[in-house]
Amino acid sequence: MATIKDVAKAAQVSVATVSRVLNDTGYVHTDTKIRVTQAMQELNYFPNEVARSLFNRESRLIGLILPDITNPFFPQLARGVEDEIHAHGFRLLFGNSDEDREKELAYLQTFKQNQVVGVIAVTNEPESDMYNDDLPVVFLDRTVPNAPSVFADAATGGKMAAMELIKRGSRQITLLKGPSHLQTARQRFKGALDILTEKGVDFHVMSNASFSFQEARKSAKALFQLYPETDGIIASNDIVATAVIHEALRIGKAIPDEVQIIGFDDIPQSELLFPSLSTIRQPAYDMGKEAAKLLIKFIQKQPIDQPVIQMPVSFIERETTRKVDSQ
Repeated sequence: MATIKDVAKAAQVSVATVSRVLNDTGYVHTDTKIRVTQAMQELNYFPNEVARSLFNRESRLIGLILPDITNPFFPQLARGVEDEIHAHGFRLLFGNSDEDREKELAYLQTFKQNQVVGVIAVTNEPESDMYNDDLPVVFLDRTVPNAPSVFADAATGGKMAAMELIKRGSRQITLLKGPSHLQTARQRFKGALDILTEKGVDFHVMSNASFSFQEARKSAKALFQLYPETDGIIASNDIVATAVIHEALRIGKAIPDEVQIIGFDDIPQSELLFPSLSTIRQPAYDMGKEAAKLLIKFIQKQPIDQPVIQMPVSFIERETTRKVDSQ
């Protein structure tokens, strides 16, 4: 395997000159750049980010931990993170934890071995010892007391979903509660619960152990068996809402005339469903960008006015809810 020294020898320049070409720093004559580039191609030399970091004594690697890449919400977060750090000259290392503590810890150790300068984590254990060291960390889509974090206003989202169903005529509402170990899911649930209680609407509560597709299918089937009179459903996320739509149509329910459904997240697929899903939108891409901006400020030791960022949610009206008279 070729090394930077081999490239320097083949191009008849110093190692320092090759480094300047690789990092686009300092002045290098055009002819010299061409010789170095040709030597790299002939030797099949592709510089390693970690090696480059060690050579320059400055890493440009950032780690990202996500809990479940099969959930379409999380790639939206990741896209925002990647776009923002790339614009600042950083590169991304990624780990999918599957909400497994040991797997998450293993990824964090791998990140550190690869000289990352910071981590963005969507984790269920933000207060764990895993994150108690000198490495800058920003928590994403999680509310963490006294820690740099970016998250959406989940409680307001829950209230919004309940209000929209009531406003559109639902009187027998089933509230699907997300996984109890997720603070964001608990906040959505409490927001909706507060409104349903305040308005005196009849409602039932069902719990989801996870946001997986398999769990969503089971919950959707059980919902209509247990509460066939349900005329409004607040789903814990868009995946669950998708399963509910599928099951409602399978058993012959007319949407939205007989049953209205509101999701949470506004993943890209929600608009493509038939009927398309009314939902509470979290600005996932923008959340990812804000988390990246915050981490870069920490890495570069810039002043930070707002280490905790709560982002607004909004109701997206589509075809699983009835229209409201605008007058």
